[in-house]
Amino acid sequence: MDGCSVLPMVIMISIMPGFLGSELRMSRQDPRDSQQSEALGGSRPRAKRDWIWKQLFVEEEDPTPKIIGQLKSNFDKGDFTIKYILSGEGAGEAFTIDEYTGDIHTLKSLDREEKAFYVLQARAIDRSTGQPVETESEFIIKVQDINDNAPEFKNEPYVSSIPEMSPMGTTVIQVTATDADDHMFGNNAKLIYSILQGEPYFSVEPKTGIIVTSWSNMDREASEQYLVVVQVKDKLGYSGAYSATTTVTITLTDVNDNGPTFQHNLYTFALAESAPVGTTVGRVMAEDADIGVNARMNYSLDDLEESATFRVQTDPVTQEGIVTLAKPLDYESKRRFAIAIEAINDHVDTRFLSYNEFRDKTMIKILVTDVDEPPIFSVPVFEWKVPENAPVGTQVGTVYARDTDAANNPIRYSTSASSDLRKVFRIDPNNGTVSVAKPLDRETAAWHNLTVTAKETKENQLSSTVSVVIKVLDINDNIPTLSQDYQPYVCEGTQAGELIQMISAVDADDPMEGHHFYFSMVPDKHINPNFTIRDNQDNTASILTRRSTFTRRDRVLYHLPVVIMDSGSPALSSTSTLTISVCACQPAGHCPSGGVEALALSMGLSTQTLLGLSVCLIMLIESL
Repeated sequence: MDGCSVLPMVIMISIMPGFLGSELRMSRQDPRDSQQSEALGGSRPRAKRDWIWKQLFVEEEDPTPKIIGQLKSNFDKGDFTIKYILSGEGAGEAFTIDEYTGDIHTLKSLDREEKAFYVLQARAIDRSTGQPVETESEFIIKVQDINDNAPEFKNEPYVSSIPEMSPMGTTVIQVTATDADDHMFGNNAKLIYSILQGEPYFSVEPKTGIIVTSWSNMDREASEQYLVVVQVKDKLGYSGAYSATTTVTITLTDVNDNGPTFQHNLYTFALAESAPVGTTVGRVMAEDADIGVNARMNYSLDDLEESATFRVQTDPVTQEGIVTLAKPLDYESKRRFAIAIEAINDHVDTRFLSYNEFRDKTMIKILVTDVDEPPIFSVPVFEWKVPENAPVGTQVGTVYARDTDAANNPIRYSTSASSDLRKVFRIDPNNGTVSVAKPLDRETAAWHNLTVTAKETKENQLSSTVSVVIKVLDINDNIPTLSQDYQPYVCEGTQAGELIQMISAVDADDPMEGHHFYFSMVPDKHINPNFTIRDNQDNTASILTRRSTFTRRDRVLYHLPVVIMDSGSPALSSTSTLTISVCACQPAGHCPSGGVEALALSMGLSTQTLLGLSVCLIMLIESL
């Protein structure tokens, strides 16, 4: 017998007197019985009077008015002398009572989910006297549940994630539904869960709604997301049950269960020999099916020849290995490189793979392509020396350049005109030999900076330049001379042996060990009676008086030849004559007129006359 046929029978039995529920009686002593007892001397027992009714139920959602039960006093003899009155919750609105029979009728359809029971009061009154025959009593009418509500899922939407490769039986999430029907009556609110979509990967516990994995080792790389549809039914899924569905989005999170793998056994790149250091040679990529931190990797080079010509680094965005040039290339010396490259995961998880499965190797081949390069000089700067007395045609040195390309083209040499304006040197265009073309003079130009060009005679006629620095070495080809035009004087009254002048010399030459001058008198068979020269051995000499009593009246001018010799090889010398004047010096030894007074006396003129002539001469020159 199904649930639909049982329920009406239960309701019918519940309203039939004596079949369902227990009688509820409210005792009340009849006043007449009390009086009769008192007349008999109080020895007769009291008679009890009670309300008589059964437990009252009404089925919800029933729109048809009907009798649901009866209230009756045991005083009621069926002669309609007792009037029944109903009050309390729903009286006159949801329920009414037949005042003669005590039958209780429903007036409208009731909703258990809105109100599950009603508390009412009943009274029984003697129609003739208007007095109560029963004490007012309270009773309850229960609204009986029917399955009129479908279950509903709460907390939607449902989203969850689990790591891929999780073992079977791993809890994913719990879905929860509720039903507004009566949980205490029948199966109307008894729920059961099932999977409509998502098998065989997932299953649900029928009573709890807990979703678990039912497939071992699900692979994110095969399918990352699953949409699981869960159905819930009330009445334990029996006939007449209501149902609802919800969709659970389940995402598999990544674990490091894949290692990097190169798709090719060999990668080939080409690079011009002229490429600068730091040039990107190429990119390689080891595929890793994982994502995020599990896909991060580092690359390293295993240079079989240990040339360290290249290096590799990981692109943090694309996870590619970027191979770059670390040293200059030369096609003529090495044209190909073979290098092993390895990729290894940053994060290694040996729960899924062995350590060696998180790495992979491949080979890269780099071909160096030829570039037509300009000639290369044997040294970056040529530095030569040549003595300044080298004759024209003397070879100073030879520059050398070669074409490093495989063609090895012949080279021709030339000098830049702007670097040798006087054309002091010339260069052999075939062999690069530089020779002296004009006499040299160190004192005029001690250094020469030439720019030499080497140019290929074939192919693209590329060229390059180099600096040639030529230092002209000194020879002793300049005589020493007095460093200035000295005008010595001797004061009247000067004593013998007194210093009247210090002299020094200069020389345009520049000996490596420095200058050393020697001062002396002109060799003569007679000794100069007036002055002498003392060499101070420090490139200076002192002029000393040899006698006393110099007077202008005796003589106003003396001439003293001085011989100066340098230390060159061979040594050079010169003779300079000092004109020494006699001066009437002031007390401090100062000769105010210098040699002017002495010159005037020697000419037979007064000092004033000579000064006047000088002024007139200056004015005449200015007027011209």
